[in-house]
Amino acid sequence: RAMTTICELPEDVLVELLSLLPARVLLGTCRLVCRQWRFVVDLATLWKRKCQREGFFTHDLDRSVSDWKIFYILCILKRNLIKNPCAEEKFKHWKLDKNDGDRWKVETLPGAHGTNLPNPNVHKYFVTSFGPCLKSQLIALQKEGYWNQLMDEKRPEIVVKDWYAARFDCGCRYELTVRLLSEDYIVLEEFHPEPVVIEQWSDAQWREITHTFQNYPPGVRYIWFQHGGQDTQFWAGWYGIRVTNSSITIGPQT
Repeated sequence: RAMTTICELPEDVLVELLSLLPARVLLGTCRLVCRQWRFVVDLATLWKRKCQREGFFTHDLDRSVSDWKIFYILCILKRNLIKNPCAEEKFKHWKLDKNDGDRWKVETLPGAHGTNLPNPNVHKYFVTSFGPCLKSQLIALQKEGYWNQLMDEKRPEIVVKDWYAARFDCGCRYELTVRLLSEDYIVLEEFHPEPVVIEQWSDAQWREITHTFQNYPPGVRYIWFQHGGQDTQFWAGWYGIRVTNSSITIGPQT
């Protein structure tokens, strides 16, 4: 007897076929076709197969992943949520909260009395002056694809990174604040390390600061990122801290 419908395919063949489709089609369309398809779309094996196919799967993950569907979706969504992190579009997407002295400026690496970043793809940086210079971005998680239930129940890791450097010939100060905010902008968790003070005649090397938010309270709807500083010798011009290559990424718990 010839097979009459696709629904009569063996389950493993259906898993293989459906795993070729994008996640939004699987969840938005295929799940609604019939009871059997809904069952197959909800199978861990289908999402594990998608992870294998797209290079998100490694054998040491096998035991630690509790939900392959969520794991896959987080891998697909993962990208830098900070826009214009390397000053390629001047100050687009940044809010200049403090812009004192000779104000924020964009310069090209390595810059006067500076060094290059370890990442050869970064060509520009933001630089501060002799008055306080701070700039920020507010990331709306729902707008970026991270729905409320995902943030509240799965609480994926939020990884923050930033790069900063001084000029060789001038001392300066660097500061960073990252806040996880609720719907009403209430601070649920904060990363605010002591400001870094770099003395004059430093090595001018770029340094990375990194922090991972885990097991934070439910209710996170926004991430607020602010960084900057100033020079400590009050010289006219742009002798303050340099910042670039900032990133915020959200991924599965590792």
